[in-house]
Amino acid sequence: MRIDRGSKAGIAMTDFTPFQSLFGGALVGLSAVLLMAFHGRIAGMTGILSGVIPPLSPDWQWRAAFLAGAVVAPLLVIAVGGPIAFHVPVSTLALVGGGFLVGIGVYFGGGCPSGHGICGLARLSPRSVVAVATFMITAFATVFIIRHVIGG
Repeated sequence: MRIDRGSKAGIAMTDFTPFQSLFGGALVGLSAVLLMAFHGRIAGMTGILSGVIPPLSPDWQWRAAFLAGAVVAPLLVIAVGGPIAFHVPVSTLALVGGGFLVGIGVYFGGGCPSGHGICGLARLSPRSVVAVATFMITAFATVFIIRHVIGG
């Protein structure tokens, strides 16, 4: 796997991959449906992660299997298709800072983007609609400020 931290003219470009994106989205949706059908649980990654420690959760086995699948699946894609080149337009410190801010949002928002966005919206949860709208507006504003106001 190659990570490119440089950029051309300051803009990160990605390939248009509609079929891969559709297939990946269908698999994510299928996993959310199956988790709800078989375990009655929401496929929110932070909720799953927070309950994976055996002494804290009696149902840690399915949580560990779900997280293992989230780690192993991309490795299988790389093993079958070869290395994936991608561009990361920010520093490692910015990534860690962003992850910290997302963690704060997860705590105060009562769930993560995957739980609210995939499962909550599918269930027409008003709380998830507000949460998704909040983090999407915040993401749009952040990108605008960083790219057009600060000039990053």
